[in-house]
Amino acid sequence: MTIDWSQERVLVYSPHPDDETLGCGGLMSKAKKAGAEVFVQFLTVGDTADQSPRGFSTAQERNAEIKAVADHFRWDDWHMALPGDKYHLRLDAVPRVDLAQVIERESPLSLERLRPTVVIAPHRTSYNQDHQAVAEAVHTALRPSNTALRHHPRLALAYEEAADQWRLDAVCPPNLVVELSEQEMRDKLRGMELYGSQTHEHPHTRSELTLRSLAVLRGMQAGVALGEGYHVLRCLA
Repeated sequence: MTIDWSQERVLVYSPHPDDETLGCGGLMSKAKKAGAEVFVQFLTVGDTADQSPRGFSTAQERNAEIKAVADHFRWDDWHMALPGDKYHLRLDAVPRVDLAQVIERESPLSLERLRPTVVIAPHRTSYNQDHQAVAEAVHTALRPSNTALRHHPRLALAYEEAADQWRLDAVCPPNLVVELSEQEMRDKLRGMELYGSQTHEHPHTRSELTLRSLAVLRGMQAGVALGEGYHVLRCLA
């Protein structure tokens, strides 16, 4: 399967700031260099307890990080749908119909308004409740229907994160690998570095070595040096 990224309008769903870079930072770099449009729909952010010396990061800090990452990847636009502690790490308490409506038509980056050709979302097997809620809502929003009435992206993918892999019910390896150049790998690592409140030294699921190691593994499985793995949810040839 060969994708001409120069012809694509890519919409990435990121439950929190950094998920989009962890899951598809390399693809975003590749697509933008080819001439694609790339948009990121964040779902939520709030004050977060973490393992930093202070023990927390604020929503204000994380929004500043988004702006730096957006400039780095040269996103065409991004939007935060449901900011604040009412929603952060609590998206599983939001009715799926409400999340799906944000994705389908209410957001400035909704499927209806943006009409993307490629949609990329988290995988539903993530241990994180927000990731699961977003994955299921995107799945609902992309349900089969009459394309004359509702927009259908030509390609729908689910991205992976290293933290998802330890589940006993984790799915089989990805069935699509996007080959990455060394520069695209470096772009991904730099993007994650810009999320300073979320990066950690190895061993950690968000360390530089973890991201590179997963890229080496997925690349090896496809016979190339580096890659990002995805599960194909829909592909219209």
